[in-house]
Amino acid sequence: MAEYKLLLEHSDDTAYRTLDGYRKKGGYKALEKAVKMERQAIIDEVKASGLRGRGGAGFPTWIKWNGLPKEKVGKKHYVVCNADEGEPGTFKDKQLMEETPFLLVEGMTIAGFATQGDAGFIYIRGEFIDAAKALRAAIDEAYAAGLLGKNILGSGRDFDLYIHMGAGSYECGEESALMSSLMGERGMPRLKFPHAPLPTISGLWDSPTLINNVETYTCVPFIVNKGGEWYQTLGAATKNSRGTKIFSVSGHVNKPGNYEIEFGTTLNELLEMSGGMKGGKLKACVPGGSSVPIIDAEMCGRAVLGYEEMSDVKSMVGSGGCMFLNEHTCIVSFIWRTAMFYAQESCGKCTPCREGTKWMLQIMERIVAGNGQPGDKELLLEVCSQIDGRSFCGLGDAAAWPVAAAIRVFPEEFDYFIANGKSMVKSSKDLMLVP
Repeated sequence: MAEYKLLLEHSDDTAYRTLDGYRKKGGYKALEKAVKMERQAIIDEVKASGLRGRGGAGFPTWIKWNGLPKEKVGKKHYVVCNADEGEPGTFKDKQLMEETPFLLVEGMTIAGFATQGDAGFIYIRGEFIDAAKALRAAIDEAYAAGLLGKNILGSGRDFDLYIHMGAGSYECGEESALMSSLMGERGMPRLKFPHAPLPTISGLWDSPTLINNVETYTCVPFIVNKGGEWYQTLGAATKNSRGTKIFSVSGHVNKPGNYEIEFGTTLNELLEMSGGMKGGKLKACVPGGSSVPIIDAEMCGRAVLGYEEMSDVKSMVGSGGCMFLNEHTCIVSFIWRTAMFYAQESCGKCTPCREGTKWMLQIMERIVAGNGQPGDKELLLEVCSQIDGRSFCGLGDAAAWPVAAAIRVFPEEFDYFIANGKSMVKSSKDLMLVP
C-alpha cells in the first residue's frame, strides 16, 4: 500500500504559502517552461496525462481546453476556477487553497496561456475566508514578481486573476449557475448543450470560457513540468483513471483528514490510512460526497478507487468526500438528513427538483417520525425516478441517488422503521448519526 503526495506534499509547510518558499520547492518552473511552449503543445501534454476533472464528473480535462476557439474573434477568453466546494463531506479544495495557493495560481496561469485567456476568476465558497485570504496574498505576490499581469516572464502574454466570493449556495457549484452568479445574476443553471452552446464557445459574458475545479488546476504544474507520460504512470492499474486523487475522509474513523492516493488504491486501504474504524465495525460508506450512492461493508471490500472501477459496486468517485459509517449508524436518519440538505439547497428553477426534493423530504420525515406507511419505500423510489435525469441540472440527480441507493442497499432498515412506527424514535437522541 502506497500513499502518494504531489498536491499535498508541502501542505504542512507554512513557507510553501509564500512565493519564495514555493519557488524553493520548485514552484513556477512549470510556468517558465510553458511560456516557451506552443499553446497546443501544453494542451497535448494535458491530453497525454489522462487528467480528468476532479470536481466530480471526471470529464477529460484536455477536451475542455481544446474546445476553446484557436483564434480570437473579438471576444475575450476567460478561465474560471470552481472553488465553491459545497458537497457535504468534501474539504480538499479548502486545504489546497489555504496551504498551497500558488499551485492554483500557477495552474490557472498555465491554463490561461494554453487557451488564450485574458483573465481568470476564482469563485470561492463564501465561508472559505481563510482560503480567500491565502489566495489574495499569493496573487498579490505573483503580480509583484511579474508572474501575473502584463508581459508575464517576458513572454508578451498577459493574464489577470481575480477572486469572487460566493454566498454559500450549493447550486452555484454547478458551472452554469456559477457563471450566472459571477455575472451578478441569480445563481441558477442555464440551458445546456445541445440546446445551448458549450461554455467553451459561449460562457461568461457570452465569451469562450474554461471552467475547472481547484484540484484539477493544481495538477497542471506537475504535468507540464514532468510531462504527461510521467503522470500516466500513476493510476496505470485502473481502466482510465490517471494520477492522484485527494479523498476527504470523515465519519467514524480514527484519523479524519485529506489523503492523496494513487488511483487504483482500494477503499479498504484508504480506510487503513485513516486509522481504521472508530466506535464499531464498518457498516457503510459514502465514497465520494453526499450525492454519491451509499455502499455496504461487503461492497467496500471490493471497491477500487477509479472512475470506472467504482461503478462495479454501483457507486462513484465523485468529489472524493469519503464518509465511513460504523455499525451503530442509523441509515434511515442519515439519509433523512441528506434529503433535508438537498431540499433546502434546490434553487427552485425546475419542477422535478423543486417539488421532488420536498416530496422526498416529507416522506422521509414521516418515516423517521414513526408515521411511515406501507408503500413508502416504493413511493420514494417513484419520486426518485421522476427526478433523476429530469431536472434542469445535476442537483436533482444528487438528491435522488442517495435515497434510491439507501433503499436498495439497506431495505430492511426502512422496513423496520415503517413496521415499528413510533417505537423506533423515543427522543431526538435516536436520530443522532454518531454512537
